[in-house]
Amino acid sequence: MTMLMRFLVLCGFTFFLAVRAHAQDPNLANQYFTNGEYEKAAVLYGQLHEKDERSEYYFGRYVDCLLGLEQYDACEKVIKKQIKKSPDNVLLYVTYGNMYERMAKPEEAQAQFQKAIEKMAPDFMAVNRLANTFVSNAKYDLAIQTYERGSELFKDPTRFAFNLGELYRRKGDSPKMVEFYLNALSADPGRLSTVQTMLARYLPAPDFTILQEQLYARIQDDDNPDYVELLAWSFVQRKDYKSALRQYKALDKRLGEAGQRIFKLAGDAADARDFETAIAAYEYIISEKGQLNPYFFEAKREAMGCRRKKITEGYAYTQEELRQLETDYQQFLNQYGSGKQTANIVLQLADLEAYYINDLPKAISLLDALKNEAGLDRNVMARTKINLADFYLMHGDIWESTLLYSQVDKDFREEQLGQEARFKNARLSYFNGDFQWAQAQFNVLKASTTKLISNDALDLSVFIMDNLNLDTTAEAISLYSGAEMMVFMNRFDDAMLKLDTLRRNFPEHSLQDDILYLEAQIFEKKREYEKAAELYAQIVERYKEDIRADNALFALAELNEIRLNNPDKAKELYERVFMEYSGSVFAVEARKRFRILRGDKMQ
Repeated sequence: MTMLMRFLVLCGFTFFLAVRAHAQDPNLANQYFTNGEYEKAAVLYGQLHEKDERSEYYFGRYVDCLLGLEQYDACEKVIKKQIKKSPDNVLLYVTYGNMYERMAKPEEAQAQFQKAIEKMAPDFMAVNRLANTFVSNAKYDLAIQTYERGSELFKDPTRFAFNLGELYRRKGDSPKMVEFYLNALSADPGRLSTVQTMLARYLPAPDFTILQEQLYARIQDDDNPDYVELLAWSFVQRKDYKSALRQYKALDKRLGEAGQRIFKLAGDAADARDFETAIAAYEYIISEKGQLNPYFFEAKREAMGCRRKKITEGYAYTQEELRQLETDYQQFLNQYGSGKQTANIVLQLADLEAYYINDLPKAISLLDALKNEAGLDRNVMARTKINLADFYLMHGDIWESTLLYSQVDKDFREEQLGQEARFKNARLSYFNGDFQWAQAQFNVLKASTTKLISNDALDLSVFIMDNLNLDTTAEAISLYSGAEMMVFMNRFDDAMLKLDTLRRNFPEHSLQDDILYLEAQIFEKKREYEKAAELYAQIVERYKEDIRADNALFALAELNEIRLNNPDKAKELYERVFMEYSGSVFAVEARKRFRILRGDKMQ
């Protein structure tokens, strides 16, 4: 053989190996498949499958190509050959059934699917794998049959209960979903939190009655405490705190607990303004658990706080009601004394005296005495000083007020209480007409980590900047800040006189919307909600571009929601806040309240 011939043979052999290697390149096969070139892909996947018959990936892609080409005879031949080699691989019967579905032969397809379920091995992983295969093809009924067959094989009806609950959830079958979630809970108490999460997320509000009916039925035969816990939780989800309290009391007595569940429920009920249930829950802890219980003093304090809110947050209250509440506080302090454990009770009584009974000297006396008690927690001491400073300001003693604010600011420099004290001290300077120093402090406090302080500081900073551009406006803003101080001191008539003077002397001043806003706040404090709403509405309509517009719109929405019992109107107004004033500090909260009023589930 000549050298030339040897060279040509060698080149030909090298080319043959290169072609063969290229033909078995899975990347090229994948590219053909992705591009929909099933004929080319089928050739390559067929070769790859022959080389590695254990690869489910190559087999699956080869079958998909044949189905895409509608070469059903060839496809069936490949599947049967694979079943013969691996008769225990039940997923092959699913593949076989999928082929019949593509051929529009539903009966033959079902026969293969059933064969897969019947031949399934009694192995946990095998059951889950087959079920997940059906789920991935949205064949939920077959997945349910798979788990039911698995339960039979394991002789354990609850082994796959949670999986079955998930499948019935996907099908939208609430009764069955609840049934199997409860079965899962009975088998594994550790699932209580997971079950609550799933029900909160996926059980429609009207279907909570289904959950409660099933729980009541089960509790008759099985006193599983998790059922009682879940029943109480279901009532909380529906804001039926009274029924929840009944269940938690039973659970507390049965388990001999310290009342922690009931204490938490009381807080939830109070937040939802169900003060009667909250008070009943706190009273249970006080009367049933006694003074040595760790929740005793907190329960006593919160119960009286709820009584106060029940009276003062209503549409009206009488002096007799306030005096009775005052007597309850005083009797408690007479019995347990004023000191470290009862400090919060003293703070509440002082608030009652200052803001509702209007006995400032008594409020100041209470907190001045508390301030001198030994062993007070540093946070309680700071709160005592801040509140006492507020009362001194209301009483007109500005020097004592700023001294106390400054003490807390110094002791809690980088903490929330310090920021609150710094804000109030700056506001005091604003009240007194020292606008430039106050604005400098507000500019710093705009970066406060406390949202309320940050928002208030931003509002006042912008307000001063907008109204102190010219020396001629100093008199006007001084009148306004003085009126604000009168409002803070609950001297509403004096505040109105200042606002009338401001309106008369400066009829063209840009403070007109602010005057209306402060008057609306006065009417709110006086519980004249209709008048307040009318003024907020005027601001929204007449001063849409001014800085009080978003404040007024949010305040009007809040009035309709909380005071005027008009949730539909409130929802409409909240929507306007985040739609028309998307950059407002109220936008996020308005969107949240809008969604709650619309009935959205909040996580």
